[in-house]
Amino acid sequence: MANDFAGHSGPGDLPRGWEEGDSGLRRYMLRVYNYMAGGLMLTGVVAYDGAVSGVYASIATTPLFWIVLLAPLVLVVLLSWRIERMSAAAAQLCFWAYAALVGLSLSGIFLVYTGESIARVFVISAGTYGATSIYGYTTRADLSHFGSFLFMGLLGIVIAGLMNLFLAATAFQFAVSVIGVLVFTGLTAYDTQRIRDIHIADEEDAVAGKKAIIGALALYLDFLNIFLMLLRLLGHRRR
Repeated sequence: MANDFAGHSGPGDLPRGWEEGDSGLRRYMLRVYNYMAGGLMLTGVVAYDGAVSGVYASIATTPLFWIVLLAPLVLVVLLSWRIERMSAAAAQLCFWAYAALVGLSLSGIFLVYTGESIARVFVISAGTYGATSIYGYTTRADLSHFGSFLFMGLLGIVIAGLMNLFLAATAFQFAVSVIGVLVFTGLTAYDTQRIRDIHIADEEDAVAGKKAIIGALALYLDFLNIFLMLLRLLGHRRR
C-alpha cells in the first residue's frame, strides 16, 4: 500500500487535498474514527458484561484466560502483516474480534476500580485524546521527526512494565504510567497525521477500507493505552 499522500508538497505543509477542502479525505478520516469508536464501544460493552455476568471471574484462574490475553496479540500481528492479502470483510472481522477479546481481558478493571472513577477517567482520556488528535490532523508541523523518539519511548514502557511484574514497585509503576500518558498522547498526534497523509483519494474502496481499519487500530490502541495509564494514576480502587 502506498505510504505517501498524493499531492503532499513537503514537510510542514498540509496535503494539497486537505487545503482545498478535500471531501474524500474527510470521509476517509470519518471512516477511521467510526471504526475506532465502534471498536472502543464494543470493548467497553464486552468488558462490563464480562465483569457483571461473572464470565471474567470464571476464566481468570484458568488457562483459558491466557488464550483470551494472548489472542489479541495474534490478531494484531495478523492485521499488520497480512492486511494486503485479506479481504476487507476479513480485516473487519479481525478488528471486531480483537476489540471484543480485549474487552474480555479488561473486564477485571470493573472489579478493581469503582464505576465512577472509570467513567471520570474515560471522560478525561477522551478530552485529552480528542484535542491531541485534532492537533495531529490540523497542524502544519511535520510530526514524522518524532516517530523514532516515540517508538523508543513505547519500547521503554513495554520493558519497564515487564520489569515491574517482578519488582511490583508502586513508585516505579507511577513513573511508567506518567511517561506512558505522554508517549501515547504524542503517538495520537503522530498517528493521526500519518493516517491523514497516507490517504489517496482515488484508491479503490476495498483498499481504502482496509487502510481505514489499520488506521483505526492504531488510534484505538493509542486511546486505550491513554485510558489505562490514566486509570492507574487517577482511578479509585474498590475497598
